[in-house]
Amino acid sequence: MCGITGYFGNFDSQGLRKGIQAMAHRGPDDWGMFVDEEAKVGFGHVRLSILDVSPLGHQPMFSEDGSVALIFNGEIYNFRELRKGLEAKGHKFRGHSDTEVLLQLYLAEGLDLLNRLNGIFAFAIWDNRIKEMFVARDAMGVKPLYYTEGTRGFAFASEIKALLPWALDARQLDAAALHRYLSFLWCPGEATPLRAVRKLCPGEILQISGCKIASRRSWYHLPVFRGLPADLGEQDAVRGTAAMLRRAVHRQMVADVPVGAFLSGGLDSSSVVAFAREAAPKIQCFTMDSRGRQDPGFVDDLPYARMVARHLDVPLNVVRVESSDMASDLEQMVSQLDEPLADPAPLAVLYISRFARELGMKVLLSGAGGDDLYTGYRRHLALNCEFLFDWLPACLRRTLDARSAGWEGGGSFGRRASRLCNGLELDGNERLAHYFFWMREDSLRALYAPDFREEIKSLRAASPLLDFIESLPPAAGKLDRMLALEQRFFLADHNLIYTDKMSMATGVEVRVPFLDRDLVEHAWRIPAKFKQRGLFGKWVLKKAMEPYLPREAIYRPKVGFGAPLSRWLRYELRELTGDLLSESTLRRRGLFEPGAVQKLLTRHQSGKVDAAYTLFALMCTEIWCRKFLDTQPT
Repeated sequence: MCGITGYFGNFDSQGLRKGIQAMAHRGPDDWGMFVDEEAKVGFGHVRLSILDVSPLGHQPMFSEDGSVALIFNGEIYNFRELRKGLEAKGHKFRGHSDTEVLLQLYLAEGLDLLNRLNGIFAFAIWDNRIKEMFVARDAMGVKPLYYTEGTRGFAFASEIKALLPWALDARQLDAAALHRYLSFLWCPGEATPLRAVRKLCPGEILQISGCKIASRRSWYHLPVFRGLPADLGEQDAVRGTAAMLRRAVHRQMVADVPVGAFLSGGLDSSSVVAFAREAAPKIQCFTMDSRGRQDPGFVDDLPYARMVARHLDVPLNVVRVESSDMASDLEQMVSQLDEPLADPAPLAVLYISRFARELGMKVLLSGAGGDDLYTGYRRHLALNCEFLFDWLPACLRRTLDARSAGWEGGGSFGRRASRLCNGLELDGNERLAHYFFWMREDSLRALYAPDFREEIKSLRAASPLLDFIESLPPAAGKLDRMLALEQRFFLADHNLIYTDKMSMATGVEVRVPFLDRDLVEHAWRIPAKFKQRGLFGKWVLKKAMEPYLPREAIYRPKVGFGAPLSRWLRYELRELTGDLLSESTLRRRGLFEPGAVQKLLTRHQSGKVDAAYTLFALMCTEIWCRKFLDTQPT
């Protein structure tokens, strides 16, 4: 696991060095760079040594004749099988890394190699024989890759901050992207907050020729696009889920350094640990104890994590963090994320990864992706219960939709009822996409300054989601369409981004067995009725894990990260909130209307509404702007 950056165009090695330095946290073990001034090509790499930790795994890595160069971030889990096939065809290897296998596979098969890979990756290849560059991202988007293209040429990096030395003339805010960040708390699609910087989407590859993008295509499509039949019976679905998850976990434990695991006590991380201990009986597991006052409705994960650890007889390491300390790290979180993701959950990844690294761990297994394959979010339950509302007359649905905005001050029940009824008047794909909104779009637009509101007046925040849904096969059911949205957008543009950024900030690689390509393919063969079964989400996974985990852990309530954000805004973050959302700050930035924001803040502080995440999203926007728009790189 590493960080990569490079260019094809009129850039310079000094900017490349700055990009490497900006990502030094991703690769504390080694670094390297390659510049061909005649070809106008440069590659930079920082290395976290996990497979073949010797110098033979150094990057950039070159073909024997020097005509092909490769930089690679990620892991190829089936590299040993691929290597055997290449050796049988006469290919020679100097070391034992998956990087060398990737390079030799390109020399043997060209870009057809992509369909042979089972792993997580972002890589770049410079082929001097044909004077072309290729950059590619893994099927599910586990590893990030950003790029920019302009008059100077093409440049890319694992993190936006590594592109800033080359983007001095392009530091313009993308208004459409910002509106989406504020609408969803993350931004679906290829856009980033910088107008000139884009994300390479999951399963995509770029061909760069003559210093500009010559082609962009998807090399991988979710199984739903291929019409994979959901034909598994109940027993086959349950048994197959356990077998495929076991295989994925064992496959992803390949490493030349110790491998540990997250263990929150939830079903997903517990399932991963249950199979990981078969290969490593005393695998080190990690969880977090958040101390201090919490918001109402908080559910403590720690007792469940301890229960599962005792049941599986694995050591559990607990990192204890004071709630007030977490609040003080929010500015650092936004800076590290590169994007204004308004969610404090990344802090848990940061603290656990840092603690694990202090104990000598470079690799952690995560349960991320379980909810996105098998259901598990409240919106999946809501979708399954839509029949309770569909019989209502359209006029009554419109009334409930309109009045639900006033329920937000009624505690957690009021907030959930408000979100359930918001969008009730919508039908079809519009209603499906609406489940991903965090805030009502009309309420959000009311917070915008006039110029910003005018700039995005014709924008539909949900356009990337709607365009994607409309491209799905007509036969796909509602739940399958929602799971496709989860896997294409919510995973790649939210969960996986923050998991990668916060773990790599500490020099730790996180692997996600639930997103193993074979397991993803298998999950799509399971009928929707075995995923969300009435009121029970993730039914097939729960049944699959009954022989391995305590029932109390399997059938516990679903909870998210318990950050006391409402409390922080009233107490620990009160001073920071006053700075970031002051009238002078808001007027200077020109994005939000000071009077509207102050009114919302007052109503939140008095308890009339819970606007914690909306206010936090505005704060994250200002923090991001100060870091990425106002600050010049050194």
